[in-house]
Amino acid sequence: MYSLKVESHFSAAHNLREYKGKCEELHGHNWKVEAVVAAETLDKTGMVMDFTHIKAALKKIMEILDHKYINNIPYFKEANPTSENIAKYVYDNLKAALPGLISVTVWESERSSATYEES
Repeated sequence: MYSLKVESHFSAAHNLREYKGKCEELHGHNWKVEAVVAAETLDKTGMVMDFTHIKAALKKIMEILDHKYINNIPYFKEANPTSENIAKYVYDNLKAALPGLISVTVWESERSSATYEES
């Protein structure tokens, strides 16, 4: 199995609903996002996929999130804007553009992340 990982980032604010603690208040993060694409075989050029294709697809999603109040994005009117749900949102929005997408990891700090992958 071959896999590729591309990292991107965005800055955004959010607050968690139904949460008792500091994160209930409006606050922001400089989020790091990792997308992993995999394949059993390589194409005729010897690649799983061109990195520029992954970067472009990821950039489209980052533009939706960057410098936004995440709670105002329609998906997050229902889903609490936790790291877990942000990872799923990014995954769901990348899936069609990236065949072989395995997982999306969202880092809200240097030491805290959440990963979404379909089983």
